[in-house]
Amino acid sequence: MDRRSELAEFLRSRRARIDPVTAGVPPYHGRRRVSGLRREEVAQLAGVSVDYYVRLEQGRATNVSEAVLDAVARALGLDAEERAHLRRLLRPARGVRRPPQRVRPQVQHLLEAMTDAAAYIVGRRTDVLAWNRLGAALIAGLDTAPPRQRNFARLMFGDEPSARALFADWPAKARDLVSFLHVDAGRHPDDPALAELIGDLSRHSELFRRLWAEHPVHDKGHTTATLRHPLVGTVELAYEALRLPDDPEQMLVTYSAPPESDAAAALRLLASWHATPPAKRT
Repeated sequence: MDRRSELAEFLRSRRARIDPVTAGVPPYHGRRRVSGLRREEVAQLAGVSVDYYVRLEQGRATNVSEAVLDAVARALGLDAEERAHLRRLLRPARGVRRPPQRVRPQVQHLLEAMTDAAAYIVGRRTDVLAWNRLGAALIAGLDTAPPRQRNFARLMFGDEPSARALFADWPAKARDLVSFLHVDAGRHPDDPALAELIGDLSRHSELFRRLWAEHPVHDKGHTTATLRHPLVGTVELAYEALRLPDDPEQMLVTYSAPPESDAAAALRLLASWHATPPAKRT
């Protein structure tokens, strides 16, 4: 994973989605070789020289000011998460020590105490670090996959037919996963394990390659997820993703349902069938 390549691909993808007419740029009488805005047009909209914008897109501009960053973000119509991603790519953290991905015992105890919700901890690169019994029952592979494969993106894109069968809105779930990996790449562009993961997924999944090239950038949040489980049928669950306060690179993911609902009854039934104790990860 190369920070300059990530930056260039991100900015190119955002230029490509903008209609020049809507953006209000003067008519271009030559033949457009790219979709969306040309570099010269972004520079004009942002009020910077073409040479400077080219160097910025190539990752060769240094000490980019907040004013320039905001001007480029406005010209490209970036939302808050995309602006944050651009800022991280332009100003990468240097010399930041990344501790091993370990789940605190208290967090593991919390997972085990959550008997009515499927839950797991996701770390960098969507590595699955810990889970509870219901989480393993809901998402196949959390407790049976080899350690190298115990990664949510590998589980989902490595067996796309099963993922499509489980998630009613699989295209949205797939985009969310790719978005999360792009956010991670912005934080840790020099992570060799992340580069290996992206390479593996790109070789084995055409869908992943297409989504990765589109460069979606959105962090996990909350939504309603419809799952079609082979044992309990279709269930509509509340999805929450919460970053742990003492380690923002770990995220608690839960699937839950209102008490006394049909979905809650389905989760209880699923838990009763999955009698294997939850694994403890370090």
